[in-house]
Amino acid sequence: MATVLKPGWSKPSTILFASEVPANEKAFAFALAQASEFGADLILFHAYDTLVVAASETSGIRYYDYAAAARTEMRHLEPLAQRARAAGLRCEVVVRPGLAADQILTYTRERQIDRIVMGTHSPGPIGKLLVGSVAEAVLRTASLPVLIVGPDVVEGTYRNFATKTILCAVSMLDTSLVVARFAAELAAQHNARLILQHVIKPQERSEVLAGRSIDQIENDLLAMIPAELQKKIEVQAIVVPGDPTEELLYQCRAQQADLIVLGAHGASAFAAITRHGVVYKVLAHGHCPVLTLSPTVLALSGATGERMSSVETFLAGVF
Repeated sequence: MATVLKPGWSKPSTILFASEVPANEKAFAFALAQASEFGADLILFHAYDTLVVAASETSGIRYYDYAAAARTEMRHLEPLAQRARAAGLRCEVVVRPGLAADQILTYTRERQIDRIVMGTHSPGPIGKLLVGSVAEAVLRTASLPVLIVGPDVVEGTYRNFATKTILCAVSMLDTSLVVARFAAELAAQHNARLILQHVIKPQERSEVLAGRSIDQIENDLLAMIPAELQKKIEVQAIVVPGDPTEELLYQCRAQQADLIVLGAHGASAFAAITRHGVVYKVLAHGHCPVLTLSPTVLALSGATGERMSSVETFLAGVF
């Protein structure tokens, strides 16, 4: 599989911050920090689907005043834009009427955007996970990486932004070749340590191992990283049995990860509704931001979702 990754995905030149009103301060601070680190342009984007109704004093006819609505929304975002400009960044505010997810995705097709940054809602009562319908739709279908800043992200992580450790969730599907390489390119950009983690579900243990040892599986994970990148970064592989969500969140804390990288191939509409998917649980409870690659990105990068019996054997057969 010839993996195709756009250079801007790991070193963005334009970042879109998808904002609510009022803005998610935690998510904005992270977007601002990333734009500052890369010297990237920052776009503050907001879509509104509630219309401002005005009344004509002369005719008494009620009408929808789109222009007034846009001006109102822009006033909410302008203080954020001023903070970005004060930091030396080029920043613009874009406000559009319509459904937020649709407008965000449409805008990324109109402009050269390298990364979307957005926040999520907090967990609701009885532990119900509320990632937010807009974030769900965007991370499932965007054709570029989407960085989600969840409600449990530790304050110091985004206020003193420094990506020193990246935790990347992988499996034995060929999609993990794309995710692992992307994480390795990020690690090279940040001069960060990269940890590749594969969690084997108890019911899949015999199928995944197929007579191999844990050490052999870990070597397969390391083989996902191209040789030229292995020379630039420190890479560690961890293979453990257990629940994928619990183990990933545990390693996030134990390794003091600054960023989690996930392939969102499991972010189906069904998982979005039930909140049973690994992606959504990690977004809701992760202590650091999560950078996701949607099924669209994985497909554009050459992944098919095919299972690999051995990474080295798989690579030897496709290059």
